[in-house]
Amino acid sequence: MNRVQDLLSTFDWNMFLHQFVYDSKNPLLFNNGFFVYFFTLFILLFYILRNHYMARRYVFTFFSLYFFYKASGWFVGLVIVSAIVNYALSNVIYHSRKKSGKTMLLVLSIIFNLGLLFYYKYTNFFITLYNEFTSAHVHPLNILLPIGISFFTFENLSYTIDVYRGDFKPAKKFTDYLLFLSFFPKLMMGPIVRAHDFVPQINQPYYLSERDFAMGFYLIISGLIKKLIISDYITLNLVNYIFDNPALHVGLENLFAVYGYAMVIYCDFSGYSDIAIGIALWLGVKIPANFRSPYQSKNITEFWRRWHISLSSWLKDYLYIPLGGNRKFSVASFIFVLAFLSGTYFMSVNLFKLAPLYAGLITLLMLIIFILPAIITKNTKGIAANFNLLTTMLLGGFWHGASWNFIIWGAIHGVGLGLHKIWMLITGKAFSGFNNHIVYRIFMGIVTFHFVCFGWIFFRAEDFDMAVSMLKQIFFNFDVQAFAPFYENYKGVLGMIVLAMAIHLIPEGTVDKLIARRERFPMIMYIIIFFAFLLLYGYFKSAEQVLPIYLQF
Repeated sequence: MNRVQDLLSTFDWNMFLHQFVYDSKNPLLFNNGFFVYFFTLFILLFYILRNHYMARRYVFTFFSLYFFYKASGWFVGLVIVSAIVNYALSNVIYHSRKKSGKTMLLVLSIIFNLGLLFYYKYTNFFITLYNEFTSAHVHPLNILLPIGISFFTFENLSYTIDVYRGDFKPAKKFTDYLLFLSFFPKLMMGPIVRAHDFVPQINQPYYLSERDFAMGFYLIISGLIKKLIISDYITLNLVNYIFDNPALHVGLENLFAVYGYAMVIYCDFSGYSDIAIGIALWLGVKIPANFRSPYQSKNITEFWRRWHISLSSWLKDYLYIPLGGNRKFSVASFIFVLAFLSGTYFMSVNLFKLAPLYAGLITLLMLIIFILPAIITKNTKGIAANFNLLTTMLLGGFWHGASWNFIIWGAIHGVGLGLHKIWMLITGKAFSGFNNHIVYRIFMGIVTFHFVCFGWIFFRAEDFDMAVSMLKQIFFNFDVQAFAPFYENYKGVLGMIVLAMAIHLIPEGTVDKLIARRERFPMIMYIIIFFAFLLLYGYFKSAEQVLPIYLQF
């Protein structure tokens, strides 16, 4: 008894209670120690209440909101407010009889959602832009970016638009919608889930098959390995070091830093997505895959079918098609294409110091890329499709962050998609005899990978000057003799890059077939794999926490 009293008297209650409140220096993520206790308690209550749908839904919603509070503080209120507004507007839209009334309410919903996103994410960007163009001195505002706002904004928008189009009846209960929006496995970094996929699963009987348990386990463990071991190791031991100041390193080191970042962003984001999908699977919710070995792609069009699939399909359904798709022009497309061509000209003159004549020729070349397919096919609708595609990619780049580098990254991919169309029109029939030959596929895969890496330089670099500095080092200061000492110093990192690339060599569907072949895996196998992962993580774990890349979006 005395020992218990001594223990209670020396117990630090303040520190204990502090574990339950938001800590900006240690936000709750899947790899936090606190998540183990959080998830254990949650899964226990969830299992006890699995057959009581209403109680299960309330517990799920409460834990999801608490998870977001622990990750982002009182911004959890923003999720709740946006859920209330969109739930109310969607129901009014659904029950409105007049088309004009529905449209007005949809516009109101779009203004509300994009207004929140623009205020928190882009206000300071436009203040800086205003200062640069007018020589004014408006001070940036002290605005913190809520975690996950880009993701739940897109989910709110797709929900109200689907209701407006008549594709989906609004959720009957508010907690259904709040749970859809706040579902903790995917709230902060996606995948971007559609309500018509998610909401019908909320009140279904809970059943976890052997196959789903095994697949969820595989996704969670492989996701943790990709994020915590491969991505974090390459980030801390090469990428951050080189990208902080590319001018201090020769081109060869810069090039391998770009290769390293290509693996980092894939393992980081796809790893987190896999964990989210795996946890959801254990909870009886199926979320579509977000990545399909993107660096296997043989062209940039295929890359966008394999990379961040939930975003690319969202952009296609709610931006590209409303802009006119592959059939017609829109005013927005002309505005963005004009802005793109103007930006190309002024960048050529002011940043690359080219004479106006050469800057004009480059701008003309950019325009030709987007109208040439229509000239070849003698179909003017092709120009509309390409203009809408470029607009979608520019806005997709801007969605990632309030920076010129993200817009340039989007433009690079827009131009790449335009070039691929021309390439297909010119070589489609001529190369039909060998475009499936393994040598040709490997060659095109290498070309596509390096094009994607070129874009990653602008995506990762601190600013435009830093990206140009890295490109200068790669193209004009490439010292091959530096490879031997580089290899000696970075053998571990190179091994991780090779491992990340090797993951792409696993044929699609291999794991599905392996799991489907066995009815049941012994529990001891799961335990051994889990403890093997803990040993591996303990060996590679760094003292410095590496936050997920897409947490900033």
